[in-house]
Amino acid sequence: MEQQQLFVRVALHAWEVNVRRATTIFDKFTDEQLLTEIAPGKNTPFYLLGHLIAVHDRMLPLLGLGEAQYPQLVEAFINNPDKAIQEVPTVKELRDWWTNIHEALAGHFKQLTPAEWLQKHTAMTDEDYEKDPTRNRLAVLINRTNHLSYHIGQLVLA
Repeated sequence: MEQQQLFVRVALHAWEVNVRRATTIFDKFTDEQLLTEIAPGKNTPFYLLGHLIAVHDRMLPLLGLGEAQYPQLVEAFINNPDKAIQEVPTVKELRDWWTNIHEALAGHFKQLTPAEWLQKHTAMTDEDYEKDPTRNRLAVLINRTNHLSYHIGQLVLA
């Protein structure tokens, strides 16, 4: 196995493990428990579920893999804190969308070659990428894996 392929496999494995961990945690929550604050005045697991779906959904256009499937989540779960927006999806919708976005991402990820993972993401200009090729698609995946892991820690507290 060549070195680039190994690096990509390690990063994808970390992503997949963390998605499975988060899925297991979310699945253990009842719908009512998802609406309970992790700590007084803090986020609910429901908010974190919506937030993570929105962030992961935005990976599609950022990685040049297609359009976001759930752009309606950005206002409630990225641009605003928990409970700031009253009109939010149902728990069932979020649970379904969690599954859908990760199935979509997994399908796309399997299609990318190691060389494609090391290409620039869509928020980069060619000039910026030439200056810093470490800001690539694989770096986005690693960053989002770390972000997911951070929120898994919050969910464990719940």
